[in-house]
Amino acid sequence: MSDLVERLHRALTAGLAEQPVLLTGDRVDLDVAPENSMRPAAVLVPVTDRDRPGVILTQRPETMRRHAGQVAFPGGRLDPGEDAVTAALREAEEEIALPRDRVTVIGAVDRYRTVTGFLVTPVVAVVPPDLPLVANPAEVSAVFEVPLDFLLDTANHIEVTVEWQGHERHYYEIMWDSRRIWGATAAMVVNLARRLRWTP
Repeated sequence: MSDLVERLHRALTAGLAEQPVLLTGDRVDLDVAPENSMRPAAVLVPVTDRDRPGVILTQRPETMRRHAGQVAFPGGRLDPGEDAVTAALREAEEEIALPRDRVTVIGAVDRYRTVTGFLVTPVVAVVPPDLPLVANPAEVSAVFEVPLDFLLDTANHIEVTVEWQGHERHYYEIMWDSRRIWGATAAMVVNLARRLRWTP
């Protein structure tokens, strides 16, 4: 077991023992859409095992019908009979050719409700650095890496308020290089920063 695997496992175990203030997700009326009616999904949070660990993220093609151009973790909805870990690994293999046998799963963190009706489970994992990842052009236009310490630094979490469908909507965005990480992906990063007891 690598040092990073041990450190992440300790950090997640310590965080899961506490009850941090977590985001509830985009505006969802649970009387109209109770949690058990939401569609289960999972994403992989692949942390690269290097001196300064990074997190692998994807950019969606501008041609996609939903979430065009957005930054995301590899992931998607659960197929029948799948659990969150199996789905996250399958989706990462389909989207960026990340071999599941090179992934060391650390564990799942708090589920995130999206305004589009998904209940998303992020699965934290460690992967070797510099794997020859290949984007599936139907789902991914680019694959890139952001330092883990940058993502978890609350100074980089910008809260934005906009008027949307007659309501104030609050969301987070994180700027890395020329890329804007926002919406559900940024919210899951913020949740992870609150949950993970990580020291660089």
